This record gives sequence, C-alpha cells and structure tokens, in this order.
Amino acid sequence: MSDEILDLEKNPREVGVGNAGYEKRPAYVGEDGAVPGESFEYGNSMYARAQRLAGKLKIEQRGIERVPEDERTDSGFKALLNVSTMWLSANMVVSSFAIGILGNSLFYLGFVDAILVVLFFNILGILSVCFFSTFGPKFGLRQMVLSRFWFGWWGVKLIAIFNVLACIGWSSVNSIVGAQLLHTVNTDVPGYAGIIIIAVCTFGITLFGYKVVHAYEFWSWIPTFIIFLITLGVFAHSGAFVNLPWDVGTSEMGNVLSFGSVVYGFATGWTSYAADYTVYQPSSQSRTKVFGWTFLGLIFPLLFTEMLGVAIYTAASIDGGVNRWADGYAASGTGGLLGAVLFPPLGNFGKFCLVMLALSIIANNCPNIYSVALTVQVFGRWTQRIPRFILTGIATGVYIAIAIPGYSHFETVLDNFMNFIGYWLAIYAGISVTDHFVFKRGFGGYIPEHYDQPGKLPPGIAAVFAFCCGVAGMVTGMSQTWFVGPIALKAGEAPFGGDVGFELGFAFAAVGYLITRPIELKLFGR
Repeated sequence: MSDEILDLEKNPREVGVGNAGYEKRPAYVGEDGAVPGESFEYGNSMYARAQRLAGKLKIEQRGIERVPEDERTDSGFKALLNVSTMWLSANMVVSSFAIGILGNSLFYLGFVDAILVVLFFNILGILSVCFFSTFGPKFGLRQMVLSRFWFGWWGVKLIAIFNVLACIGWSSVNSIVGAQLLHTVNTDVPGYAGIIIIAVCTFGITLFGYKVVHAYEFWSWIPTFIIFLITLGVFAHSGAFVNLPWDVGTSEMGNVLSFGSVVYGFATGWTSYAADYTVYQPSSQSRTKVFGWTFLGLIFPLLFTEMLGVAIYTAASIDGGVNRWADGYAASGTGGLLGAVLFPPLGNFGKFCLVMLALSIIANNCPNIYSVALTVQVFGRWTQRIPRFILTGIATGVYIAIAIPGYSHFETVLDNFMNFIGYWLAIYAGISVTDHFVFKRGFGGYIPEHYDQPGKLPPGIAAVFAFCCGVAGMVTGMSQTWFVGPIALKAGEAPFGGDVGFELGFAFAAVGYLITRPIELKLFGR
C-alpha cells in the first residue's frame, strides 16, 4: 500500500488528481461516519470503476459533496447570465403556456382577472426560488443538502421523498404536453413515442451534468421565444381575441384563489433545487445579484407564456368562437389548440413551429432530472455511493413509465399535481425561512462543514412536527375535486370554495416551528 493511501487512512480528507479530470471526493470513512467511502481514484469497487469511466467521458462525477472553493469556476457576469438563462429556458416552454389555458378552461375566469392572477401569484411563487439560489455560492451545497440544516439528517429524508415525487411528476406531466404537440403535427406519432423522444433527449443532456445543462439552457430559450412571438403574431392577426367578462362575488373569489394556487405551484416548483444551479459560483458572488438575475430569468418567461395562454384560449372558450380552435383543444389539449392556431395560416412551417415547441420541454425537464439524482443521494450513504449519472438514467425510466399511461388524462393530472407541488413547497419554505431569519439570524448562523455530520445537525424533530402542522393547514384550506377543506369552503362558492391550501400550509408550518424549535434547542443544544 502506498504512503499516500496510508496517509489517507489516518487523515481523512478530500483528494483530487488535478489534470486527470477526477473531481475531489471523500477518501475514507472517518470515525464520525461523515464521508461515504473510498476514493474512486484508488478503489476497485463497481462505484469507483463507474466514476473513473465517467471521468473519461467528461461526465460530472460530483454528487452531493460540497464543492470546494477552488473548483467554483462559474464566476463573473457569465455566472449571472448562466443562472438567469437557466430559468429563462426552463420556463419559456409550452408547459407554462398550458398553465395560462387553465385560467378559463378549469376555473372560468375572465381575461383581465386571469392576467392579474398570473402576475401576482407568479411573483409570490418565485421569491423562494430566488432566495434559495443565493445559498449555492455561499455554501457550495445542493438544496436538499442545505435542507439538513433545517430538517436534520433524518428529517430531510421526508423532504427528499416529496422532492423525488415532484421531479418525477413534473417530468411526466411536461413530457405529456410535448407528446401532444408531436401527435398534433403527425397523428401517426403516438403519445408514447413522443414521450420517449423527449425523455431520451433530456437524458442525453443531464447525463453530463452541471456544465452541460447550463450550456444547453443558455441558448435553448431563443428559438422557443421566437416561435412564441410568431404564435402571438398569428393570433393577433386573426382578430379572434375575446375579452371575457370579469365575474364578481364568492364564485369569482374562489376561482381566483384556486387558479392562483396552480400558478403559484408552477412558479415555486423550482424551490427545492434552486441552489443546485449556483453551487459552482464563488462564495464572493453578490447575493443581491444572484437574487435579481434569478428573478429576471423566472418572471419574464412565466408572465409571457402564461398570459399568452390566457389570451389565446379566449377564442376557443365561448359560443360562437373560432370552432377549429375549440375542436383542436378538445381533440388534443394544448397541442391541439396551438396546432389550430398555427396550421392554417402557416402550413408546414406551422408544423415546424409545433415540433420546436414540443422539444422545448427538454429545457423544462433538465432541472428535474438532473436534481432528482442529487435528491436520491440524500437518502443515505448507500445511495450516495450510486453515481449521479446512473440515478439520472433510472429516474428517466421511471417517469417514462408514469407518463405513458397518463397521456390521455393530462389536464386533470396537471391541475392536481400543480396544487400538490405548491402545497408541500409552501410548507417547506415556511419552516426553512423561519429558521434562517429567526433562529440562525442569517447566513452567519450556519457551519457548512457540518453538512454531513448527523451528530452536529439539528435533530429535526421540530421541523417534522412543523411540517405536520403545515399539512394540517393545507388540508383545511385545500380545494380539490376529491376533497374540499372547511376553510376553503368559506373562501368561495360551494361546492369547491376557494383554494387557500398553500397560504395556510406556510402559516401553520411557520407557527409550529416557532413554538417547537426553542424547545428542541433547549433539549438538544443543536
């Protein structure tokens, strides 16, 4: 055994081999169990062999380990553009457009009130994404790993389960939208084929990791934006827009709150992996700039695409409207509606536009499939020893298996899933934001070196209790076709009332944490 390996056994540390292309990885399991195993640079296990192969193929080898300061090369103005275009591309997609359609198709809102809901609930939803994006440069840790500082070593596993469900669910729903578009272009392309095409392309990008994902997202918004502008131009030229009236009363209030819950759920859906895409920025990076550029990258595509969806659906939603648009939506959902808008005036070029919009789903799914692998590694040291790129492949197979049978039920799945996402992330934000500002009192209250040391992290009892309180608030305020909470009934007209689940979930979780965290600190001292 070499002197260097003997030294590693005595003094556990992170090691790297510079120009060989292997990233720094924990070298040995220390007495506190803080690191997951042998260095893949020297080991002969399947894990070590797989990681060395990844290095040869230029695949990112790092998992949830903290990124050392000397490897944070995503700096300067380019770094800010990277994070901004990351979210610009991920949201300049047909899935965002589909959210706008729901304003009238499911919630019967008029044009102006739907537009106002899109504006205010998107702003509310993205604030947590912008806030947690600033944690990446500060600590060099992924979002689910950062969550250990609030939920503890064991409590975070509960959050990780929800995040895995979110990543897989988002990917499934998004791929269904893309498959609808491809089927509209060519009815010989079945839904399952479109889903597989989108999934395989997404995997090809996320396989290589952080830098390739950022490189793809840096440019992919441009063609999609141009096609949405063409769609807007065709729609405006058609003169089919109808200014649907704005209702009043408890029915209107309930519909506004329920549609707002969906909009919020879509916007805040990136919260649970926000820091994943800023960890390679240096700790000296301005948190204000990261927040601001993230905000710009999110708000513009969300407002543009969702408001466009609100406007276009007006022409297909009333008696005497453009019949081919209504027929297209009835036949193939969002894809059918866009096909009805673009096909007659643009012909084959309209079909090309639809194909490009379908492929925009790749940009939307990349963050989900990249981050789901990192989330799985939080479950335990044994999952951390499964290379990230293998977990990415497994997740891809899982969401394909879910999306194919769900293809024919998109609208219902979308509505229910968006609400679910908004609920749990509001609870998550209620706990983490409360801990950050009240108990840690800012970034100075963290000791990032403790991220992988269970005995030095919070026990997580207070956070789990607060999460349960948040669920209680969510249940009383939620409004779904299968259940309506008592407070939701009072927020709108029967039988569905108005959905205030995410607002109550946040509030109940924050209050529950404020009550129990001081007790936990007194008993455990951490």
